[in-house]
Amino acid sequence: MAASSTFFLTLSLLAMFWVILQSHHGEAFGTFGFNFHHRYSDPVTTILDLQGLPEKGSVEYYSSWVSRDKHRLNNGRRLAESGGNSSLLTFEAGNETARLVNLGYLHYANVTVGTPPLSFIVALDTGSDLFWLPCDCNNSCVQGLLIGTERQIDFNTYSPNASSTSHIVQCNDTMCGQKSQCSVERNACGYKVAYLSSETSSSGILVNDVLHLATDNTKQKSIKAPITFGCGIRQTGAFLDSAAPNGLFGLGTDDTSVPSILAANGLAPKSFSMCFGKEGLGRIVFGDKGGSNLSETPLNLDHSHPTYNISLTQIAVERNVTNVDFTAIFDSGTSFTLLRDPAYTIITENFNSKAKEPRHNFTSDSGIPFEYCYDLSPNQTYVDVPRVYLTMKGGDQFEVFKPVELLCNETCIYCLAIVTNGSINIIGQNFMTGQRVIFDSEKLVLGWEPSADCNDVGSKQSNTTTTLPVNKQRPAAEAPSPTTIVPEATSGNGGAVPTTPHSGNNASHLKSSFFSTLTLLSSLFLSFS
Repeated sequence: MAASSTFFLTLSLLAMFWVILQSHHGEAFGTFGFNFHHRYSDPVTTILDLQGLPEKGSVEYYSSWVSRDKHRLNNGRRLAESGGNSSLLTFEAGNETARLVNLGYLHYANVTVGTPPLSFIVALDTGSDLFWLPCDCNNSCVQGLLIGTERQIDFNTYSPNASSTSHIVQCNDTMCGQKSQCSVERNACGYKVAYLSSETSSSGILVNDVLHLATDNTKQKSIKAPITFGCGIRQTGAFLDSAAPNGLFGLGTDDTSVPSILAANGLAPKSFSMCFGKEGLGRIVFGDKGGSNLSETPLNLDHSHPTYNISLTQIAVERNVTNVDFTAIFDSGTSFTLLRDPAYTIITENFNSKAKEPRHNFTSDSGIPFEYCYDLSPNQTYVDVPRVYLTMKGGDQFEVFKPVELLCNETCIYCLAIVTNGSINIIGQNFMTGQRVIFDSEKLVLGWEPSADCNDVGSKQSNTTTTLPVNKQRPAAEAPSPTTIVPEATSGNGGAVPTTPHSGNNASHLKSSFFSTLTLLSSLFLSFS
């Protein structure tokens, strides 16, 4: 996609996050969720009804898109979320999010915190635990987003003094895990979390406040969920110039994660689902334990730092089946799947043997992070993509519905979207596309079921097509830049590419742009010091 289109889409999405907010009140036990959609998805605009939209790529086009999005949310949300589970709970209207390539290629969600409610655009991450927000940070956090050379979207920053429901976590609180970071003068529990990316960290104090959630049944009520999160007074490294500039939403298994806190407070089971629709629409639901038709595999939680780690026993590409024995982390904070050898070689070579198109000949400056790419002919409109299956411990099979990415400029190529990695195996969100994944820390299983349309929660519609449509009329696409957020304790030496810290001023802003090189942002150092 052309950079200018990216800027205006980002502007529209960010504006939408702030504009369409509603308020409700009440209490309930159940599940919490909010919708998210994939960046630049053409099917998204189909759902919104393209008739009458201005020219694609124009400012008017995206303004109209946002208007239609708001209308769909307010009038069609009940239909979209009618999956038969009357206890589903969701964020209030205005909870659409996007996978933003210019913000680290991660999925982002709009969340509201505090009293009065304040909205933040946070990266969703099953690979880390702490939820933190930029807080009273001035020069040491990103204040907003620059759109082109003149347009600007300001980010909210949290302040305990500005929220009537905020309370600083004291040093003797059970949630204070980093006693050495405590401030004696303020009796405040400090935290500092370090990331593998060069000089990347967040530090500050822990606070208690409310996260605004809502039931989604016939008696729709608001939930003010008490949570503990990080008031990030100082951010460094990649958080100032690459990813998660407005906060990180930890979805891991530790007691500090949002799902764990909701469960501890009796608001929802310690389980949630994330659905990644084939056409880019998705959903996250807190408290969701799935139905009786789920496939599942046990979680490996006997590690020094527990994650959503599973065991794989087979890799199949079409009828080429190879027995394997390795573990991998399911991580929504990783854009593209990372595999070590021998798994990487097994899947890439078997895929290569089944691909019908000629292998792409790379130039030295292509910037494409994927090794196995294939040329499309000028008149080609569809690609027959080889089927890829992963067999998990226990015997259930996980089909990878979207193993490839299409890149078009003057010509088009498609790539097997896997990155070789020497330290850790991660099943990234691209391999989860077309599946609803259940992260169940109570039952200690990872579950999944096909979901072609995540707006129809509980749909058993299967994904049957293995063809990739080729749209040569789309704006030119630059090489994607994968980002991953994984626990440092699990990733060994990591191999992250250093990023240059931002040299901000009193109104520092993150410039919206494409990345042309592979940036691997690695996540939380969870050994408290």
